[in-house]
Formats: sequence, C-alpha cells, structure tokens
Amino acid sequence: QVQPVESGGGLVQPGGSLRLSCAVSGIMFSEYDMGWARQAPGKQRELVTTITKDGTTNYVDSVKGRFTISRDNDKRTVYLQMNSLKAEDTAVYYCNARHWTISTKSYWGQGTQVTVSS
Repeated sequence: QVQPVESGGGLVQPGGSLRLSCAVSGIMFSEYDMGWARQAPGKQRELVTTITKDGTTNYVDSVKGRFTISRDNDKRTVYLQMNSLKAEDTAVYYCNARHWTISTKSYWGQGTQVTVSS
C-alpha cells in the first residue's frame, strides 16, 4: 500500500527552475527520512539529497546552492526545488522514504523525468 508518487517533472531550459513533489501514503510520514535520487541514461543512480525526520538536510556537491529539499509533514509531502538547472541535471528523479530506525522499511517512487535542454 506504500506508494510514493512524484510529480512536477518536465522540460526546462538551462538556467530554469522546477519544483518536484512527492506525496507518500500508507506510512507514518513523520517517522521517515526522505530523499531524492536521480538516474541519467547509462549512469548509476545517484543520491542527490536527503532530509531527516528532524529536518536535517544533505546534498551532493553538484547541486549545493541550487537545489533545496523540504518537507511538509501535514501534507505528507517532500519537495525538491531545483534552480539554475544544467543539462547534466537531466535524469529520472526518484523519491525515497526510509524509516528512521527500520531501514528495511524503504520505499521508492516510480520516478519523474526532468529534461534540461535548450
């Protein structure tokens, strides 16, 4: 029954912005750390950013200063604000929910395509 659902992907020009959303049903959302990963064609999946249940954030160096992860526990939703987008940000972006103490309770969304191109 656990189904993270991403939305907000699309085509954007270099330098543009997108905001991704991920809504999660079927879990106690406040007990889960959340994150975003991405996978470009022919490349390994890369963890981009995480936010803990307490609000602590972490980012891969390549997106620091450009991406911001946030969460709204009331809406059971995590967001990824992406600014100053570059062509190398093009990937399928996946949302993850992982229980803060029970790591086996980890769920991935189906992904949303982000394409940065002029």
